[in-house]
Parts: sequence; C-alpha cells; structure tokens
Amino acid sequence: MKAEQVLTTLKQRFPNEPEYHQAVHEVLESIEEVYNQHPEFDKANLIERLCIPERIFSFRITWVDDKGNVQTNMGYRIQHSNAIGPYKGGIRFHSSVNQSILKFLAFEQTFKNALTTLPMGGGKGGSDFNPKGKSTAEIMRFCQAFVTELWRHIGPDTDVPAGDIGVGGREVGFMFGMYKKLAREFTGTFTGKGITFGGSLIRPEATGYGNVYFLLEMLKTRNIDIKGKKCLVSGSGNVAQYTCEKLIELGAIPVTLSDSNGYIYDPEGITKEKLEYVMELKELYRGRIKEYAEKYGCKYVEGGRPWGEKADIALPSATQNELNGDDAEMLIKNGIFAVSEGANMPSTPEAIEVFLKNKILYAPGKAANAGGVSVSGLEMTQNSERLGWSKEEVDSKLKWIMANIHENCVKYGKQSDNFVDYVKGANIAGFMKVAQAMMAQGII
Repeated sequence: MKAEQVLTTLKQRFPNEPEYHQAVHEVLESIEEVYNQHPEFDKANLIERLCIPERIFSFRITWVDDKGNVQTNMGYRIQHSNAIGPYKGGIRFHSSVNQSILKFLAFEQTFKNALTTLPMGGGKGGSDFNPKGKSTAEIMRFCQAFVTELWRHIGPDTDVPAGDIGVGGREVGFMFGMYKKLAREFTGTFTGKGITFGGSLIRPEATGYGNVYFLLEMLKTRNIDIKGKKCLVSGSGNVAQYTCEKLIELGAIPVTLSDSNGYIYDPEGITKEKLEYVMELKELYRGRIKEYAEKYGCKYVEGGRPWGEKADIALPSATQNELNGDDAEMLIKNGIFAVSEGANMPSTPEAIEVFLKNKILYAPGKAANAGGVSVSGLEMTQNSERLGWSKEEVDSKLKWIMANIHENCVKYGKQSDNFVDYVKGANIAGFMKVAQAMMAQGII
C-alpha cells in the first residue's frame, strides 16, 4: 500500500471532500509502514474497505419555525465501521455541516473509539441546521423532525448517537423522546441523556476532563508539573468549559477562551468564579465571549484566535482546522511545550508538522479528546445493566481509560531517540485493533 496512491484514488471517487481527504491522509501516512508488514491486509483490500464508510444516510428535514414558516435542512448519518461494536458517534448541528465533514469525523471516530478499549464502532451525523438564535420550541421541533427520519437506522445494538457541536443535553433529550415514541422502546439508543432518564454522571465534563488527564500523562514523561502553567484554551462551549474547570482544579491557569466572533485574554487567569459566569453566559443566555471581556475588563480580539498569546500549554477545543502552520510557529516561538487537542482535528497538517519537528508534546484529538466517547460507552454499559454509577466510579474509569490510551500511544509511537510521536502511536494502535477485527470477520 502506498498512501499517496490510495489517497489519489479516493479523491477521484469522492471529489470536493477536503476534510475527509485530510483525515484519511493523516492516518494513512502513519500506518503505511505497519500496514505493509501484513501482506494479508493488502490481499483483503483492507485499506480501501477501512477508508470508505459502510453506509451513508442523507435526508431532507422539514420543520416549522415560530412564525409558521416551513424550513428545510439536510440531515446525515455516516455509519463508518462496526467492526468492533455498534456505530457510535455524535450528532452535530452547525451551518458548516456537510458530507465531507461528517465523513472525516466518522473516520476519526472509528480509531478514537478503538483506542478507548470499549466495544464501539465509528459513526457521525448531523445537519446544517444552525441552532443560534432559535427558540427552544424551534429546536425541539427540529430535533423531532430530524429523528423522524433517523430513527429507523439507529438502536442500542446498531448505532448509538450522542451530542456534538450545537447538540447538548437539551437536544439529546428532545431526540431521545421522539425516538422512544417512534420505536416504542426505552433503551440506551442515545448517550448524553439527562441523569433522570439514563444518563451518566460526568458525561458533560468527560471530553474536557479526559483531555486534561491525557495531558497529565504526557507531562509525566518529562517530569513536568502542571501547577502554575499558563494555558491557552480555544472555544467556550462544553469541551472548553470543562477543560478549564479541571485545569483550575489542578492549579493551572487558563488565560483564554474564544467563540466564532473572537477571543478573550485574561492575564490574571480564568478563575472558578469567572468560569461559572462563562457557563451561565453560554448555557443559559447563549451569549458571546466578548461579554466576558466587558465584565472583567480584559483584552478582547474581534475575529481573532488565541494562538499568539504567551503561555506554556495550548488546548485547542473549538473546531477543525482552527490552528494552522503559522499559528503553530507562533506557539513554539512563545514557549509552548505541550499541545493537547480537545476538538476533532483542530490542527492543520502544516501545524502538526511544526509540532513534530520541534518535538514538543503533541496529542492528536483521536487520543486526547476520547474522554467524551469513553464515558458515552460507560453510559451504554450502565443502560444495559439498568444501573447508575457514582461520579467517583465513572471518573476513576475515565482516568484509567485515558492512561490506557496514552500507554498504547507510547507503545506504537516511541522513536529511537525516546521521543513519542503521539500521532503515529494513536493511528497505529487504533488501526491495528480495527484491522484485526475486520480480518477475523471475513470479507463482508
């Protein structure tokens, strides 16, 4: 297998899907050498089967807004691989959503889920519906219309969706309610549910907490204490909020947050009290991060991203490709020694090249942000057992899973000079698990 040849073929078959091509290219480059050590993989055309989703559903969604106007959106569900378990992955509501973005996310999810040690395949879904500015009643009607199309294709042993950008506990609740009505069953078909109807404790916190737990494992390899370290965090949604919460708890100092309009820089650090304000601003009032700067009198940069500020650690937690090669050079220049990704593929290939060239601690999203889907998997287990676990029990399992992911990344990513290439390590560890499961199940 030659990575470039496979990618060229995929580009010809699936043109105009840059995010998908980028995700595939990054994985293929990492696994090429290992793949070619297994001629049985090539004989079974494993690489092409692994890159192309098993199933794609696309559908029109029709709903009525508060003014009585009929609106239409597109909906999708990508079922990429169920080699090691039911399809598992979030649903994203954002105006940028298209098939390319969801294919990249489902592809990444497949390997991320394999890393968690839990029996979950990879999938992703969503719609180009933009929840910003919509009333709760409009969001409920949209969620119900979305599930009216999707419900036939999901189930506790088939495909278990969760939340993602634009989809939180409220939206999951609306979707689960409609699924329950249509399917006439109460099962763990969605994760990220409310605690009162089958949700897991610390699920909202899991992606942010997990990212910091992975960061701690990386820092241990160089005997670095996180206490007192200044951290650049992008985003201001669920992942960014709980990343900050855990950083503050451990004595680190988050100094930035952002949204699609710009970023704030608070040199004194985002404290527990300030973070509570952000959570209220974003969750209750759907406000903009600029309001933080107005309230606390700190720097706000309209239309900017926080990567030019001086700090020790960066945790990109907003969206894909938010950190480019120039940003990466700026981070290195300003003394950043660790980057741990809370979002999916937030660093461009050029940025990743800069991080690896400078041999800083760099954790790709498929490893570092696997905490969210890990606790989703634990929620599935609790639903199957008809039990609920304590916060301490779930948090303990999450820490163990993130440490296990780190161990596997080191196993496959350690170089001759002892530098750990976490990109290579995560890709190979995830790939080998899925590949071996596919080979064992025959040509299907």
